Amino acid sequence: MSQKDAPRARSARMTGRERREQLVAVGRRLFAEKGYDATSVEEIAARAKVSKPLVYEHFGGKEGLYAVVVDREIATLLAALEESLKDQRIHPRLLMEQAAMAFLSYIDEHEDGFRILVRDSPVSQSGGTFSALLTDVARRTEHILVAQFKLRDYPTRDAPLYAQMLVGMVAYTGQWWLETRSPAKEVVAARMVNLSWHGLQALEKKPELGRRPAG
Repeated sequence: MSQKDAPRARSARMTGRERREQLVAVGRRLFAEKGYDATSVEEIAARAKVSKPLVYEHFGGKEGLYAVVVDREIATLLAALEESLKDQRIHPRLLMEQAAMAFLSYIDEHEDGFRILVRDSPVSQSGGTFSALLTDVARRTEHILVAQFKLRDYPTRDAPLYAQMLVGMVAYTGQWWLETRSPAKEVVAARMVNLSWHGLQALEKKPELGRRPAG
């Protein structure tokens, strides 16, 4: 290597932090494309153009890298949802609209991250990270429903159940929309809130199976 080329090579060398972020980005893309099981340390290293030992040095293996990627995605999504629900003084329908838009916007702007969460931790698995996240969101939604149920003299013991139903609807609709991307997310959010809000407005206090609708 000539003296002219040496400074350029040294300047191109990544710091430890830069290399770690590069590996996170590479791992995130591969986990989204292929899933956790089908992604290997060899492939991560090859895509990043580094040696396998370097991946182990930074993360201890594929499991460690995957944990970092998932933790970041959950933190990003949860922060967006918390922001949408933070002002409890506004009308509950607006809170539902904001939460639906926050969820769909995360999917729109972080497609790889959402694919990782739902692919390796599907909603149907109670122990999965995505399921745990949705349970956390449902608990926050539950508090909103309890307040509204009290105002309307509905049994507050039903709030956790309805919260799970609402969050589940948003989660599964989000997975469907990830693949279709039609209609626009604003339209999807409006339709979800339309169904859930008007359903809540017409809740029976003691619903029973087999009862004929009035009229």
